[in-house]
Amino acid sequence: MSHYSVRRVIRLRGTLNLAGDKSISHRAVILSALSQGKTKIVNFPLNQDCLFTVGAFRKLGLRIDKTLSGRQMPAATLKVYGKGLLGFKRPDSPIFIGDSGTTCRLMLGVLSGQPFVATLKGGKSLSRRPMRRVAQPLRLMGAVINARHKRCCASGEEYLPITVKGGLLEGITYKLPVASAQVKSALLLAGLFAKGSTKVIEPVKTRDHTERALKIFKAGIKVDKQSIVIEGGRQLRGPKQIYIPADISSAAFFIVAALICPGSRIVIRNLSLNPTRSGLLKVLKRMGANISITASKAQGWSYEPMGDLIVRSSSLKATRVRREEVPSLIDELPILMVAACFARGRTLFEGIEELRVKETDRISSMSDNLRKMGAKIKVIARRKRENIIIKGAKVLTAAEVKSFGDHRTAMSVIVAGLAAEGRTRIDDIGCIDKSFPGFTATLNKLLKFKGFSG
Repeated sequence: MSHYSVRRVIRLRGTLNLAGDKSISHRAVILSALSQGKTKIVNFPLNQDCLFTVGAFRKLGLRIDKTLSGRQMPAATLKVYGKGLLGFKRPDSPIFIGDSGTTCRLMLGVLSGQPFVATLKGGKSLSRRPMRRVAQPLRLMGAVINARHKRCCASGEEYLPITVKGGLLEGITYKLPVASAQVKSALLLAGLFAKGSTKVIEPVKTRDHTERALKIFKAGIKVDKQSIVIEGGRQLRGPKQIYIPADISSAAFFIVAALICPGSRIVIRNLSLNPTRSGLLKVLKRMGANISITASKAQGWSYEPMGDLIVRSSSLKATRVRREEVPSLIDELPILMVAACFARGRTLFEGIEELRVKETDRISSMSDNLRKMGAKIKVIARRKRENIIIKGAKVLTAAEVKSFGDHRTAMSVIVAGLAAEGRTRIDDIGCIDKSFPGFTATLNKLLKFKGFSG
């Protein structure tokens, strides 16, 4: 276990160049693999999740070369030698994908169209996460999928390991019962192999990285406000080079840290500003955050907007985060809870029950930790819906807290500790490598004095 301590700092100052967006990077690798020829991916993040996607395609016989780029946050340039939709080989053993939910669900879509049998195995955390939501619609398309069921549970929920027998798929029309970019993406990827067209209807708009990526790879895709249609049987043609803008989910921790630590000013270069991921910035601006955006000088990916962010410390006020906003900031909710602790008034988070089925139960992990630090938090459960109310306090107090093995919980409580009185001790931060290797080193570069000790 990797214990860490953090204490209150004077301010944060500096400029960050962060590695590429995790969600975009998964999709860039997958579609590069499914296209013909070589694609160069620049600013690829070297976190565990994205590397499991790379490893999965290597297991399927694909050549992927990696060159380190030596940036502030570990990043690389990849060269992916695509083999087309059906150029892969049957793996000789199960494909291990760690605890990467994106790798798992998107690979289920790819494997459903392959003419062989393959098994996905996951780590302890991923093996507890529900998979029926993606397995069931893929079965409707014709895939044969066998998953593990819990003996003590009669709900019919399914879990890893999952074995997929791919083959001839038929296009379907499917309305998502739960807002999920991962399920949507799995169906669109399976639709590449299907006869006819596949239509996915979204009750609530989720992040659209897959749709944008499919366009740049020349897929037959049509998008309107509530549905996406993909035509099957068309070979993909990728661009020669893709630049991955900085990850807004990673940047979120620095943004909130700068807002709640007086006298702070930071700049984040080439940040992804995808409208379906900008919920964090919208909420923070409603709370009074001093955030400005300027045009990026870097040449980005045509279908992914980006810019430079300037963040200054601010006096925050409470707000209401509405249910319909949650899909655009689901990964940023833990750090938004930290921001709410420093805001004047009561902040309401509506419809956040999906946090129960992340890497850990983030409702419990964040409310337990922040309460230990003196925050006033109330969780309200009504039927299947859950809300959280946080009454802002002027100062939090240091405490012994836990990461619960969850990367976003760990980084969120570290940020809370930067503005808390005393020294906060986190039991284990090794889980941070899942999404952000080098997080503490990057944060320390912004601090007026070192806020960490091992």
